[in-house]
Amino acid sequence: MMFHSPSSFWRKPVFALSLLALLAGACSKGSDPVVPPTPPTPPTPPAPTLPSQVAVWITNTDRSALFFRQRLNLRFADNTNADPTIVVDTTQTFQTMEGFGYTLTGGSAQVMSRMSAPARAGLIKELFATDSTSLGVSYLRVSIGASDLNDQVYTYDESPTPDPTLANFSLKPDEAYFIPVLKEILAVNPAIKIMGSPWTAPLWMKTNGNSVGGSLKPEYYPAYAQYFVKYIKGMAAAGITIDAVTLQNEPLYGGNNPSMLMQADEQATFIKNHVGPAFQAAGIKTKIICYDHNADKPEYPLAVLGDPAAYPFVEGSAFHLYGGDIDALTRVHNAYPNKGVYFTEQWTQAPGNLAGDLPYHVKNLEIGAPRNWSRNVLEWNLANDASYGPHTPGGCTECLGAVTIAGNQVTRNPAYYSVAHSSKFVRPGSVRVATNEPAGLSNVAYKTPGGKRVLVVLNTTSALKNFNIQYRSKVVSVALSGGSVATYIW
Repeated sequence: MMFHSPSSFWRKPVFALSLLALLAGACSKGSDPVVPPTPPTPPTPPAPTLPSQVAVWITNTDRSALFFRQRLNLRFADNTNADPTIVVDTTQTFQTMEGFGYTLTGGSAQVMSRMSAPARAGLIKELFATDSTSLGVSYLRVSIGASDLNDQVYTYDESPTPDPTLANFSLKPDEAYFIPVLKEILAVNPAIKIMGSPWTAPLWMKTNGNSVGGSLKPEYYPAYAQYFVKYIKGMAAAGITIDAVTLQNEPLYGGNNPSMLMQADEQATFIKNHVGPAFQAAGIKTKIICYDHNADKPEYPLAVLGDPAAYPFVEGSAFHLYGGDIDALTRVHNAYPNKGVYFTEQWTQAPGNLAGDLPYHVKNLEIGAPRNWSRNVLEWNLANDASYGPHTPGGCTECLGAVTIAGNQVTRNPAYYSVAHSSKFVRPGSVRVATNEPAGLSNVAYKTPGGKRVLVVLNTTSALKNFNIQYRSKVVSVALSGGSVATYIW
């Protein structure tokens, strides 16, 4: 066994003590103290990013974005480029908007009624609720009796013989699914406006006794006026307020099933001597809107409004766009600026083509109609099944709904997106404001009751366009693909 000597055992401690003594002596003789190094300065954090001032929702015709909210940071600043500029001028105001939406046909309600209750409730919320996840559809047109997109023709007085007292009047044909679905919609959006339009009078009132064509016999003008009164009161009793009526869908076309002809002088007589006084006597405030047909015959509403006895009863005139140009609405507005203009119908032909349908509808309807004074924009129609039905014998076989319903499966079609770009943001009570239209950038703008500005823009070219949006002398710079539509909100 080895033992350490005492001298070797203590050698390291003695050396350590001697070193400590030397250091202590050096300090006592005025040497600089040992200073630890300065820690590095941490980097300055970046300035917080200010939130975007502009929200953007976009639909591209190649389906790469379908009513999609873009996550961009857009802020108004001084202009630094030579791109075309859309100037939004909220100091120049035009008409007040009443809403955007569709026709809820009997067929629409029928296919919706076949869905499970939860699926139908989900679709109704998506379309009609006003929360952040929904389209906020704010206006519906409905048929008074059957339209051609019902599974059968009917009126509310199916008497086999003349019934001038309307003893057989009944809303029962609508009670199976139409009224229940409409009431489910109203439960989600009680403020939605509803316009009623008939496709035909009861057959015993008509010159040909047929659901197709024919005219209203003059001796039944009083009874038909009361038919409207009973309809409005009956719907009110069911909890449904009819805000407005037109007196005949497409009064210059008698080839649909159902349909009925009504010339301008006949409509003026019907309004001034019968419907207007009947509403007045019954205390009905429902608006009476004339015409309800194509923009190629503005002389029709001009004739009705030009009748001094009819004029006080008429709220305005309604248009479709299967003929003529959308600027015909401005011609009627300019002649009678105190009367409203309404856009009430335009179809999408099945099977639908987003690349063609979306730009056409947005340019002519969602932008074109309001720029020509329309207070609403309604597409035809809300819903169909996969075979574009139901429809009457001889009714439209190629009308594509905004949605196609197969069981509980929902397919969203071009009119869903064209309406969404306005309905979600341009709430009822919004006022159209002035904008210019640079080449290739069709647009319309509004200020909303909530204090927002809304600008809907369509790139009518096939190429990407860079452009500016100017508001109060500041601009944001944006880009939009060819054929695409975007809504900008700030």
